[in-house]
Amino acid sequence: MEINVLLGEFFGTMILVLLGNGVVANCLLGKSKANGSGWMVISSGWAFAVLVGVFVALAFGAPAHINPAVTIGFAVSSGDFSNVLPFVLSQFFGAAFGAFLVYFHFGPHWKETKDEGLILACFSTGPAIRKKGANILSETIATFVLVLGVAAIFDSSGSLAPGLGPFLVAGLVWGIGLSLGGTTGYAVNPARDLAPRIIHAILPIPGKGSSDFGYSLVPVVGPILGGVAAGVFIMLFPVF
Repeated sequence: MEINVLLGEFFGTMILVLLGNGVVANCLLGKSKANGSGWMVISSGWAFAVLVGVFVALAFGAPAHINPAVTIGFAVSSGDFSNVLPFVLSQFFGAAFGAFLVYFHFGPHWKETKDEGLILACFSTGPAIRKKGANILSETIATFVLVLGVAAIFDSSGSLAPGLGPFLVAGLVWGIGLSLGGTTGYAVNPARDLAPRIIHAILPIPGKGSSDFGYSLVPVVGPILGGVAAGVFIMLFPVF
């Protein structure tokens, strides 16, 4: 495997988290000019984060999964698992570095934020109603839609105009956020949630509180289940 492919997954995921968690921080942290902008802004920001992250990864020659659930889903559908471990590690470390950049970018705003839950939300997701079974199901369904949608966009028809795919994937993520994201914050990406959560635990953020590792399996297990389910679906219905 060429190193550029792994660098693409690393930097693509880094940009994804920098811009994605960046829009959350922009809307939640004290004295930010975007404070209180709301769910529409957050969902839109995450869509643009995916758009830029995918383009960055593609520029390196990577397939631009930038998400272990996508990598695992496509491995299940193809039967080729050789790229799973190196891709997932690249995505995980890219997400961690992106979280560091969010921390440094919003440096003086952390001490202006007194709610530890809002601080944690700038790194990782949390449920609106904490019921782990329902939360895992929400993440599974949302990730199933994500992986299936990506496969449908990049199907074998070859009908897409060059460069259009990333915009359609961004629209897909935007739609998932607007329609399905209110239950758990739609992690739909284990690296995007777990790596920044670990960074939150490490960083010396004043008044940050718990990193809520008791919940952390939900945005890991749910997306993996969703990715596997989508991979099986694609394998059973070979129309993609």
